Amino acid sequence: MTVMAKTPKTTGATKNPVADYGQTVLVLQGGGALGAYQAGVYQALHEADIEPDWIIGTSIGAINASLIVGNTRDHRIARLKEFWSTVEHGPLLKLAGAWPIVGQSAATFLSTITGVNGFFEPNPRAHQGNHVKLGADSAGYYSTAPLRKTLSKLVDFGLINDGPVRLTVGAANVQTSQMRYFDSRDSKLDVRHVMASGALPPAFPAIRIDGELYWDGGILSNTPVEAVFDDKPRKNGLVFAVHLWNPNGPEPDSILKVMNRQKDLQYSSRAGTHIARQKQIHRLRHIIAELSRRLPEEALRDNFVREMAAYGCPTRMHVVRLLAPQLHGEDHARDIDFSPAGICARWDAGYADTKRVLKAAPWKAPVDPIEGFILHEANAGVMQDEDMSTTIPKP
Repeated sequence: MTVMAKTPKTTGATKNPVADYGQTVLVLQGGGALGAYQAGVYQALHEADIEPDWIIGTSIGAINASLIVGNTRDHRIARLKEFWSTVEHGPLLKLAGAWPIVGQSAATFLSTITGVNGFFEPNPRAHQGNHVKLGADSAGYYSTAPLRKTLSKLVDFGLINDGPVRLTVGAANVQTSQMRYFDSRDSKLDVRHVMASGALPPAFPAIRIDGELYWDGGILSNTPVEAVFDDKPRKNGLVFAVHLWNPNGPEPDSILKVMNRQKDLQYSSRAGTHIARQKQIHRLRHIIAELSRRLPEEALRDNFVREMAAYGCPTRMHVVRLLAPQLHGEDHARDIDFSPAGICARWDAGYADTKRVLKAAPWKAPVDPIEGFILHEANAGVMQDEDMSTTIPKP
């Protein structure tokens, strides 16, 4: 079993130390084996008594989110460790991975051939030919029946639907190409919703829910933070957004580095663009609210004026963007590296990085009262200078 950050005795139910900032939200990207970093992030938050009110995840982020929301506070870390220990490479892959360079490639190759324990296994019919009709519910190189069994064992969906923490998972509708966020606030969730969020084609088959087929939400939006920004009614909040794919990186000078960088660009989901736009939108809402406050009562009695004033909103979001570092020796196949050493290193990195961010507590710094969206960016736990413009174009 992988040895990861040790868990001290629980402190029991305590007041959330960041409750004054509104709801606490944890947003988890998709990224396969890289998701062990998210588990380390949650452990650090847990030990600091910062328990999310709402967790949003896509793909492996949805799996980690379900393990957290679907267990009581005292059992969450244990369930996360049990899941990540379950999906570790077996003895054959551990032996292959012991050999430098060649061994790492062999371990990755064997993983694609044998599958991952407790997660997915080969679908023999899929290898009979690309034109073989497998059925829409089985069209994938692997079966995710092991994941269904694992989640059914480790996650209490009754607690997800009736417990205190809200869960949202993102999936892509196969036929309409629309993003769908399944939300425990609005409807009952079960194992299908989590599996749909992680059904990445062509490896995994789509999951059918209410007659519709769904694939991995990462196809359309691997960073589901938009669900927070678009949520109504809007609330003040402290949002921890965990990014497994780095939006910034050096120029690649080899084919392997090109493949590696291509994944970063694809799965970081243009997060920087979305954040810059949200900063503008939230600032405009604050400006409208301030201007409306200065209007005379007579003007506010006009229905049209009231309708325009309703676009104003004084809520404020602090968004802490945690960028996971690429570990030494990782390449384009790092998202399928389920080696014990890889899982342990990522978990420990997430834990240590988040501890540094919590110590810095950047959300405590004074802010411009006109700002409704404050970004705090941390790369490998080190706070970065914010460089995204908040300028609103003048008419």
